[in-house]
Amino acid sequence: MSVPLEKLLEFIVARNATDLHLTVPSVPVLRIDGELIPLPEIPPLTPEELETIFERITTDDQKTAFAKRRELDFTYSMSGIARFRVSAIRQRGSISLAIRPIPFKIPSIDEFELPQICKSLITKPRGLILITGAAGTGKSTTLAAMINHLNETVKRNIVTVEDPIEFLFPNKQCLIRQRDLGDDTISFATALVHNLRHDPDVLVIGEMRDLDTISTAITAAETGHLVIATLHTVDAAQTIDRVVDVFPPEQQRQIRYQVSQVLLAVLSQKLLHRLTGGRIAAFEIMLNNPVVSRLIRDEKVFDLQSNIEVSTKDGMRTMDQALASLIRHNVISRDEGILHATSPARLQQLLLPDYDPHR
Repeated sequence: MSVPLEKLLEFIVARNATDLHLTVPSVPVLRIDGELIPLPEIPPLTPEELETIFERITTDDQKTAFAKRRELDFTYSMSGIARFRVSAIRQRGSISLAIRPIPFKIPSIDEFELPQICKSLITKPRGLILITGAAGTGKSTTLAAMINHLNETVKRNIVTVEDPIEFLFPNKQCLIRQRDLGDDTISFATALVHNLRHDPDVLVIGEMRDLDTISTAITAAETGHLVIATLHTVDAAQTIDRVVDVFPPEQQRQIRYQVSQVLLAVLSQKLLHRLTGGRIAAFEIMLNNPVVSRLIRDEKVFDLQSNIEVSTKDGMRTMDQALASLIRHNVISRDEGILHATSPARLQQLLLPDYDPHR
């Protein structure tokens, strides 16, 4: 290809892009502030060029796995520039790559303007914390910032299972072992079972995907561990339903009870455009309390939203309340807030001059 891969990767960092897309027969495309930006100065890629790139950035084991499964997630490091998370798939007979930068510097909760309650949640001795949101909304960054805070403040033994490993954590206050799905373990569920034998205080699960993983995570939280995991759900109610519904009907009543006891919080996030450029995450925050626990236990998750809205003094907030706050503080536009609102009509009400956010 006319522009070396190294130059394309440098483009990502220099232009503060979140992704680089390489696919046939397109020119390379960057995603900047959520928008797809083609690079017309670079000729369209050929199948042979993408095969060459893939050969360069993968190991023999990764090539074998890709040949078998036709898809692969892995990391690639470029010295002095950044690490990258790479997703490879086949489309129309050729390889397609999506490349996302992973900064060498681990984010802090304050730098990324995450909710301050993240600091107290991650230092809890036991329980289950779920970070949720659609793909690309920053769940991995939130997870990394929380682990980083724990690593700088409290002594804990942490074991992670990630697909793939993104941020690399040095041992500071904590002892941290990071396990890569594929290279270090064959599945999330298998890894969790063995991680529990490694004397952990904290278990980090890159994604709760299946019944075995979710079941083991709940058990680990019950037996005195802090478990933090991500899910592809959009709010607290959907998160509880997803966790429960993965189990057979005859087990769901017991699972609801277990979740109602071990859950600490559900943090659901969306990534928004700032008025001044760049992105910021907005969070719905549901904390477990006697009312939330009872609603989960009694199959009344449809009432969780209204309970969150009236519990702002306890640190909770709905997504619409979070959006309203960002609009009032001129961080995002009203149109951006309405676009991402759970209920645009409710968001408009929250923005009325006489609305009391603490009532």
